[in-house]
Amino acid sequence: MKLSNDTREVLKNYSTINANLLVTSGNQIATMSQMKNIVSTATVSDTFDTDFAIYDLNEFLAALSLFTNPVLDFSENFVMITEEGKTGNSLKYFYSDPSVVTTPSSEITMPKTEVNFSLDSSDLSKVQRAASVIGSPDLVLEKNGVGSYLTVKDKKNDTANNYSLDVDVEGQGDYNFYFKVENLKLMPLTYDVEVSSKNISHFKSQTSNAVEYW
Repeated sequence: MKLSNDTREVLKNYSTINANLLVTSGNQIATMSQMKNIVSTATVSDTFDTDFAIYDLNEFLAALSLFTNPVLDFSENFVMITEEGKTGNSLKYFYSDPSVVTTPSSEITMPKTEVNFSLDSSDLSKVQRAASVIGSPDLVLEKNGVGSYLTVKDKKNDTANNYSLDVDVEGQGDYNFYFKVENLKLMPLTYDVEVSSKNISHFKSQTSNAVEYW
């Protein structure tokens, strides 16, 4: 099989969440951070016929990059990667033991959510870039009676630089929901976002190949 560009982009994103990955048969991929505070699932256009585990996802992606048009043949213990039309150019990549791979063990059920909003890809990019530029570790979704904003800041330092943009939020009353910027390892897509006071949020992409993060 050949991996679509969409699937490869998902794998690249997942490599920033967890270095290892368990892929099960079908067209859904899931990952969970080592700290178990980030979970994501993605429905991709490729369908895998076998289960396999990868211990170092960045290494696997680097192996794919050795080929211009890689073709993958999945066996029981390894995947053989060859150049399309040149079977003599090949790389045998062995799977990992699934027992050493961190992976979600159950589906997540969102509790009642207090606020909902849409976050488009351009606004997501703005807050991520702003957090990097001014060195802000926190992102807060806040409503102060006047409007609703996404603000990158350092919540432990009142005199630190901050950046805000307004968002259209469905929800009652004033609130402050804090996120760690380092946990927002999202693909550059537009998302429907649900936030719960139970310390969990849900980002679901509006694309046909659904990518979700909790």
